[in-house]
Amino acid sequence: MKRIAAAVSSPESNGVVLLQAFERELLTLLPRLRRFARSLARDAADADDLCQRALERALKAREQWQPGTRLDAWMYRITRNCWIDEVRSRTRRSQTFAPEEAGAAVSDNSHEAIERNLQMMDVGEAMAELPAEQREVIALVLVEGLAYREAAEILDIPMGTLTSRLTRGRQALARRLEAA
Repeated sequence: MKRIAAAVSSPESNGVVLLQAFERELLTLLPRLRRFARSLARDAADADDLCQRALERALKAREQWQPGTRLDAWMYRITRNCWIDEVRSRTRRSQTFAPEEAGAAVSDNSHEAIERNLQMMDVGEAMAELPAEQREVIALVLVEGLAYREAAEILDIPMGTLTSRLTRGRQALARRLEAA
């Protein structure tokens, strides 16, 4: 974001420099966006599609982004809106989600690596069982590390609602993980 602001404030800034800086910042955000998309979609392929749609939408609407503001927050909102559109579309078409494959390729046969993979699968399954509202809040605050205020702005909800969803989500996640 600082690079974009610098490009905008420099005297020789032009549309190409600004676009290149914008695209570079999007590339640095890609791993975080993929993680957030995965928490929403609960399926790797759906998450990749969601991330791609969000990036396409952002590139088409790049002139709507205000330099000097948080690009990550803007992208999280776009990703969430793309997911809402997808869920509504699937509901209208009466499609259901295909169940995620239970097995994962394990590259290391050590017991520690296998145990870590099993724990990650437990966390993923527990997250998938949470209501969407709690999953979104947990993904933004606990996984992505956003401040409560930032997450509330992205989700367009009051702070009290965010903290309530986060508390209920943490408790539900802890119960599910204890049972696992």
